[in-house]
Amino acid sequence: DLFINTRGASREDIYNTLTRLKYTTDLKQAVKDADLVSESIPEVVEIKKSFYNELGKVAPKKTIFTTNSSTTLPSQYAEETGRPEKFLALHFANGVWDANVGEVMGHPGTDPKIYDCVAKFAEEIGMVPIHIKKEQNGYVLNSLLVPLLNASANLLINEVSDVESIDKTWMISTKSPFGPFGIMDMIGMQTMYNLDILWGEKLKDQTILNRAAYIKKNYIDKGKMGINSGEGFYKYPNPAYSNPEFLKK
Repeated sequence: DLFINTRGASREDIYNTLTRLKYTTDLKQAVKDADLVSESIPEVVEIKKSFYNELGKVAPKKTIFTTNSSTTLPSQYAEETGRPEKFLALHFANGVWDANVGEVMGHPGTDPKIYDCVAKFAEEIGMVPIHIKKEQNGYVLNSLLVPLLNASANLLINEVSDVESIDKTWMISTKSPFGPFGIMDMIGMQTMYNLDILWGEKLKDQTILNRAAYIKKNYIDKGKMGINSGEGFYKYPNPAYSNPEFLKK
């Protein structure tokens, strides 16, 4: 009903879409005739490397590999793929049907023809290709977004302000439909935690590690994983920020 009411899709459109989806837990079966694979597993470098080692063994030679990683670099996994020239990043934003950018970022070994092919694919599926000329952690979107989310979390952890006040400030000032904590709920607590652990350990930054510990203790350990679990910083499906009165009080 959500998609019928907001996306203009008919029940027949939705049914036909669902019938085209196939699911399997057999990796070889899943990719046996794939032209392109999009990887969206946790933001943990060793997990991704292990996955690409396995994927490279079973995927056809024609298959292009793309990572939907939001902050790590394709060059961190390129050799594990076994086909570095056919590997690059294609990062989608949340939610993909509204924030329809597709960030296309290669690594030094990516074949330019493969890069152009993926950029064209992004356009064909309704994305606006964002061309990234060299590797950059966070690409464009998260290079802009992550500092906002980190600053917001630090304001909360340091007891400078509360979740709703911080979100109201951002939403009123920028006319954004979401505040930073609404965005974090969309991303999910596990991903937020994984990123803080990754960068906290890499940079040996205790502030980042403290933020990870806070998220784990106050949210993950209590099952408050974000929108997908029904509760994060807000309760779903009707979060406080969706109430028209939210910005008026």
